[in-house]
Amino acid sequence: MHKNHSAHARKFLTWLGAALGLILLAGCDVKIVNLTPTTLRENPSQIYTISARIENTGGNVVAGSIVPHLIIDGQDLVMKQSQGDVYTLDYQLPPGRDEFAYYILVNYKTASNDGPPVDRETYIETVHVKIAGRYVLSLQADRGPVGAQIGVSGSGFTPQDIVYFEGTPTRTVYASPTALNFFVPAVEPDQSYKVTISGSAGSADVGTFHVDSLSIQAAPASLTLRTGERQSLTFTVPIAAPAGGLLLDVTTDVPDSVIMPEVVVPAGSSSVTVTVQGGRSGNGSLVLKGYGAGTVTIPVTVQ
Repeated sequence: MHKNHSAHARKFLTWLGAALGLILLAGCDVKIVNLTPTTLRENPSQIYTISARIENTGGNVVAGSIVPHLIIDGQDLVMKQSQGDVYTLDYQLPPGRDEFAYYILVNYKTASNDGPPVDRETYIETVHVKIAGRYVLSLQADRGPVGAQIGVSGSGFTPQDIVYFEGTPTRTVYASPTALNFFVPAVEPDQSYKVTISGSAGSADVGTFHVDSLSIQAAPASLTLRTGERQSLTFTVPIAAPAGGLLLDVTTDVPDSVIMPEVVVPAGSSSVTVTVQGGRSGNGSLVLKGYGAGTVTIPVTVQ
């Protein structure tokens, strides 16, 4: 009796080991490598390509038996072989959707030494994908002086978007859903800054921009005016202003004493002359930051 029990136990353990071996081997002959990014750029047709590489790792997979299925939105869609072991499927997202989820299931057969081929399957866990309605393609330039107008191309821009230089907002001009322009702000020159866009649709990285130092001269070097009196003030830079002009962000600590227009050196020109009018009596300065040694100061006296 003791021998019979031992024999039955050995048989049972042998059978259990074989069964566990089959379970562990199931799905090990094929590996699924998902090739679809988890963020896709929005396109007008709302059609997005989902792709995966189906790798034969076991060596005993029956040729032509691999059938990948895309399981998405309750649908079972068969993916098509596009090149080599890569399979794809173009899926059109329903209107109004900005995200979707899917998983890939692969059916295949493995050869058997003493019988017909064995049906197998393997799959990947659910993948979540977001559709990016706004993204940045490129900066028109990656360096320039304070005041230069720089373009940004991309998609999904809105009039509420503002370009920032590491927290410093710029004067941003909305051109279209695919184009923005901004003026390099009055930050410290000879440094590189991380550029981002922020608005109602969230934030997006733009890239890195290097602010070059640019000398500037003002003539006259100081102003003395009476209330209501007008005087010309000329700003000169050593290079011709780029396309879009060069915005000179002139500030003052006596805004009630100085009346003057916005200062922009026209594109292709190296100087601009503006008229400054005296307001209330006071003493102060006109200041330009980001030029020369960092700050250019023009003393102003209004009597």
